[in-house]
Amino acid sequence: MVVSPQISLRNIFLSFGEKPIFENLNLLIHPRDRIALVGRNGSGKSTLLKVLQGLVVQDEGDRMLSKGLSIGYMEQDPNLSEFSTLYDYVYSGASESNLHLIEMTGKNLGFDFDISIAASSGGERRRAALTKLIVADHDIMLFDEPTNHLDVEAIEWLESVLKYSSKSFVIISHDRKFLSNLTNDTVWIDRGKARRCSIGFGGFEAWRDKIWHEEDDKMHKLNRKILSESRWAVEGISARRKRNQGRLKNLEKLRKQKNSYIRRAGTGNMKLVSEQKSGQLVVYAKNLNKNFANKCIISDFSIQIKRGDRIGIVGPNGIGKTTLLKILLGEIQPDSGEITLGSNLIIAKFDQLREQLNLENSLLQNLADDQNITTIGTAGQIIVRGKPRHVAGYLKDFLFSETQLRSPVKSLSGGEKARLLLAKIMAKESNLLILDEPTNDLDLETLDLLQEVIAEYSGTVLLISHDRDFLNRTVETSIILTGKGKFLKIAGSWNDYQSLKIGNTTPDKEKRKVNKRNSEETSNSQSSPKTRNSFVDNHRLEQLPILIERLEYEIKKLEKFLSDATLYQDDPVKFEKVSTALIERQTELKRLEDEWLILEERAVNSDEL
Repeated sequence: MVVSPQISLRNIFLSFGEKPIFENLNLLIHPRDRIALVGRNGSGKSTLLKVLQGLVVQDEGDRMLSKGLSIGYMEQDPNLSEFSTLYDYVYSGASESNLHLIEMTGKNLGFDFDISIAASSGGERRRAALTKLIVADHDIMLFDEPTNHLDVEAIEWLESVLKYSSKSFVIISHDRKFLSNLTNDTVWIDRGKARRCSIGFGGFEAWRDKIWHEEDDKMHKLNRKILSESRWAVEGISARRKRNQGRLKNLEKLRKQKNSYIRRAGTGNMKLVSEQKSGQLVVYAKNLNKNFANKCIISDFSIQIKRGDRIGIVGPNGIGKTTLLKILLGEIQPDSGEITLGSNLIIAKFDQLREQLNLENSLLQNLADDQNITTIGTAGQIIVRGKPRHVAGYLKDFLFSETQLRSPVKSLSGGEKARLLLAKIMAKESNLLILDEPTNDLDLETLDLLQEVIAEYSGTVLLISHDRDFLNRTVETSIILTGKGKFLKIAGSWNDYQSLKIGNTTPDKEKRKVNKRNSEETSNSQSSPKTRNSFVDNHRLEQLPILIERLEYEIKKLEKFLSDATLYQDDPVKFEKVSTALIERQTELKRLEDEWLILEERAVNSDEL
């Protein structure tokens, strides 16, 4: 049975000024489609969502909707100025049957309904908009970076809601794990075209790399053909001019074909330099305590941070992650305890509010106003890590064009502001890198590059993030804030913490605590009491077979791909990448199967109690 599309975009052309955004773009959205919308910052992803919603009208082409279709849209920066409070906005137009659902959703996303619009942060307004979209009964939901400003618990709750939704949705997000867990289709906006692959985001990067490889191969063959024809034209054209006009026209056609090719955007050239080493001990903290307005932020906290450590700080919104970071840096004094900073520290800091950027000033002014970055004469040069660089060339490393140099920062997208701040902090040497929510708004390619930069950085890294995939790729130690001043320090990243929570793998120190507690609990009994699954555990138990089945399917596809005997010889890089992907999925499959066994056994035990 053929199912009619809910939305049909045909031959869409759209331009802003002289710059074309889309050319002959086509897209169909069917019932129950779960689409990851990906592309570089500035490629037009948000604009495409607005075209789908009808907020932006295309210059040419057709947008057709099925009869009675309801579309919900959550934009990155919702304008709620016509409302007094977040409560007024969220409950506006709500039916009585949705009141309880609104309250529950708001609680899970973590914002205060009673706060005024004027006093609310961008993150609070986004969470309110997300609440309003989720509880409404739309046929299609359009999400533009829904995980920004959400903590990990809220992200996982949102995943669960969308996973079991019967509605169609399109998601723009930088959160790899979020996209991989939810989507079954990927639409890639690339140089004004919409390429689609009927596979979730988990398979997108391999598919994208295959397209790029084919594109490079095609361009290589075109260049060889042009070279051959050009040589013929120079060497023998005089004697054969009349009878070979067709061949000359073909050469001109080949050159036009090459000139019409739109080169794909580069990946940037970011670099962090840490030549001046800090002391071996970077931060020493002992028995720290801090309270704000009768709220305990941290209690009896001790840590030694050594040179080269990569530490992630994780926890729900408002629990005190940034405050802890500022205490460790000496920016906020603890109520009690001892804090000592190491010697020769040179700190580079990326703050989540991007307060280091002056929105009214230009990109050039923002780079030049730092006391460690000095403009040289009128030549448009700046000092970058002690050496003069032309400002246009330096910003080109961060994917800015020369025409943007004198544009005000307020005209930039969220991702461009993040890249500019990275350019600012990387222009000077450092040996202690502070990253407070660096992943918000960055595209996936820039996140990959930032991850590589951190991996090659010889200094110390302190990182706050809710992006589980980014944490897994960058940190070696995690501080998990759990509330009321309590915390947990583990060796590893987010995946290790998840394993610890379900009892799969436990660091030695925690194993000793667990063993001691178990010993105390069983002192009056011959055997351990049986543990019941929580509501969250039971929900996870229902999800695991679906995740396991998906992994098994991906493993089969990768194994089939690797069965090609000529693959290694033809493309050793692709062979290595696919092999690595296969090993990662096999490892993840074993972890999920072990998790399922543990939760299933608990469920059986609960039935027997």
